[in-house]
Amino acid sequence: MSRSAFRGISIQHLWVFAVLVGIFAFVNTHPIRPHDFWWHMAVGREIVRTGEIPTVDAYSYTMAGQPYPSYKMFWMMEVALYEIHRVGGAALVVFVQSLLVTLTYGLILMLCLRISGSLRIAAFGAFFAACLGFNDWNVRPQTISFLLGALFLTAIYQYRRQPHKGWLAVFPAGMVVWANSHGSFPIGFALLGMWLLDEVVRRLRAGAGAMGGVSFKYVGAPLTALALAAFAALINPRGFGIFCYITRLTGDPVVQHLVPEWAPPSFATLDGTLFYVALLAGTLILAFSPRRPTFFQSVCFLSFAVLSLKTSRGIVWYGLVMAPVLSYHISALATDGRLGNGIMHPSVGSRTLNLAFTGLLVLMALVSLPWFKEIIPLSERKSGLISVETPVRATAFMLRENVPGPVFHAMSFGSYLIWAGHPEYRVFVDGRIELYPPGIWRDYLSISNAQCGWAELLDHYRIRTLMLSQLEQPALVDTVNASSDWKVVFEDSYSMVAIRAGAAFE
Repeated sequence: MSRSAFRGISIQHLWVFAVLVGIFAFVNTHPIRPHDFWWHMAVGREIVRTGEIPTVDAYSYTMAGQPYPSYKMFWMMEVALYEIHRVGGAALVVFVQSLLVTLTYGLILMLCLRISGSLRIAAFGAFFAACLGFNDWNVRPQTISFLLGALFLTAIYQYRRQPHKGWLAVFPAGMVVWANSHGSFPIGFALLGMWLLDEVVRRLRAGAGAMGGVSFKYVGAPLTALALAAFAALINPRGFGIFCYITRLTGDPVVQHLVPEWAPPSFATLDGTLFYVALLAGTLILAFSPRRPTFFQSVCFLSFAVLSLKTSRGIVWYGLVMAPVLSYHISALATDGRLGNGIMHPSVGSRTLNLAFTGLLVLMALVSLPWFKEIIPLSERKSGLISVETPVRATAFMLRENVPGPVFHAMSFGSYLIWAGHPEYRVFVDGRIELYPPGIWRDYLSISNAQCGWAELLDHYRIRTLMLSQLEQPALVDTVNASSDWKVVFEDSYSMVAIRAGAAFE
């Protein structure tokens, strides 16, 4: 970048830099959480080693040998995550995650800029989306779906603005990756369907309601995009079965009741509160905008608002889809003078201060890189690349001392136990929620809460070792500590390992 370019940095550029650097640094400084990442890594390792995608469970002793179709749903990202980890360890995994998330919101920011013509409004749009998405930025296969969703949105808006066949190639190419990486791929079809429906409505309105006004000339692009994406989605190990899988998953009562992400948003959670505030803000902006919302904008708002009201998993998508919509109407409000002239034409400010703040942002981005985590002192919960609640030390102790199995453990420990403890130890339950039937989950909850009959349930499963979470299973931890039937052999601030009294290490 030339010196003149640096001198041209204004306050509105700083808004953009601050949002993107903030997202980049936020993801970089947050460790890998234990719940899902590690079992995906284990499956990726298995695929690389054998050249085949597993079809049945080999990691638990409660559902061993049972079919698990989800392996074919995530395989592409599982292999990618494993290879990234093999090359550069946890630091490279976190860094790649930061790049994917930042690129996602960078695309949304650029889209908002093209729509509004204002860097400040574009920065607001990206910040709006980020506030509704940060709770979903843990390292998991779903991260790629956010980037693909942003690409789909960009391609739709860009094609409508300046038709070019190259944009249509985004949809089949993106869908091949999406359908082999995460179960949220129907969102891509939803966006394309809304585009097609909008073109139909526009032509019907232009033709005074005559069906003759709708011809392939006007709906050909979205129809072609939808057809190509549908064909691309079938390029997966399950073929047409991928759609049946999604239907079963979304209707699974265990998933709906046990996974907080599938529950409706609540004011009791930060992401739920932010969503309701954003929903109100979106409603007010659309209501007071001097421009009437287009059919596409209205359908996007209603569809993703309803999705988010039904399940918290939709909140991140409401942010991504509504950011360009709100940017369009905020621009209209600003142009109309209702928000003043400062938004569209902000002051340049002091060039010296602008350069100083730019330098600070660059330094912030560099310092946040995961390779510096061992050098720069942070809080205990953020100091490592792997979160402190991950049972790294407890698992290492069990392997080193060869404690007897089977093991009953906290559900959140299961994923890492699959990665680091298999095949010596198989899990009771883990983040593959839909694999386990309601009966096993009832037994898990009864034992974890030390409810009446918990000891008998452990006998039923022939459990000889407990690997408990101090944070998630306090009642069971206290009960075991007070019991003469169990001997604590390992303990730290987050985990505890106990074996049956009289049992010996093997």
